[in-house]
Order: sequence, then structure tokens, then C-alpha cells
Amino acid sequence: MSAPQETMALGVVLERRPIDHPWAVWSWRAVTVIPGAAPLTRPREMRRDGEATLYHVATLPLGLHRKETEGYRVNLSQTLPKVFIGLRPGEAEDQPPLPFVVTACPYEAEDYDVDSDERVEAVAMPPEVTALVGHFIDRHHVDQPFIKRKRKGARHG
Repeated sequence: MSAPQETMALGVVLERRPIDHPWAVWSWRAVTVIPGAAPLTRPREMRRDGEATLYHVATLPLGLHRKETEGYRVNLSQTLPKVFIGLRPGEAEDQPPLPFVVTACPYEAEDYDVDSDERVEAVAMPPEVTALVGHFIDRHHVDQPFIKRKRKGARHG
């Protein structure tokens, strides 16, 4: 993939909850992103709410690419646009999953959701990100005309 044309730092926030499961102590899920978040050296607890605890676990760049504007358009056309977060299992059982990518393109997110060890979760796109993606589409999107391919005849003989 080519270098991004525009980037924004996004802090990834995960929620940790205790679960009753023979192989896991905690359930982790992505709950939001923080536009313009500062880099982290280790996860930072943000808030406790009953049994749930929110952690800012990573800050990653959201990179926007000119060739992905169609995916961004599809995302923004939804009632609730999303930011997709790629997660890998934590290094230890009590460690949070490790975010490795954030994207606004649902097609790119599908590519990451193929590996059995990785998963992709979607969170609501904050207004600042929606504005950035919308302006990016306005500046860079080029409609690609549909060109029907002609079938080649079968060779006999």
C-alpha cells in the first residue's frame, strides 16, 4: 500500500470485564477511539465503572489513502460510521489485546479479519474523524466508471 496522504493519531480504548470462563479471566472489547491522543509507553487506566475498567491501550495512526476513498464513502453513508480496530491476542492471559491497525475503510478491515489470531472490532467514528474523512473524500475521490469486460470466445480445435 502506498504512503498515506493524511493521518490522524487515534487512541484505542478497550473495556475489560471479568468473565466466568475456564480459559479466560477477562473479556476485552474495543469501545472508542480518542482523536489526537498522545503516544503511550504502556496501557493507562482511564475509568472504573462497576466491574468494567476502561484502558487507553495504544495510539495508532489512522492513515487515509487516495485509492480507498470508495470504502470511506461507503462507511460514511452508513447511519453510524465506524472506525475499525485490528486486535491481536495479548502477550499474557492478563494482558489486553494488542491493537495493530485502525482504519476507516470497511474493505481494508475485512482483509484483517481473516486470520484466526486477529480480530477486527468496530467503534463509532468520532465527529473529528468523520470531518477529516469527509474532507479527504471531497479532495481525492475520483469515480471509476464501470467497464464491462468482453468475453473471449472458446477456442475449438
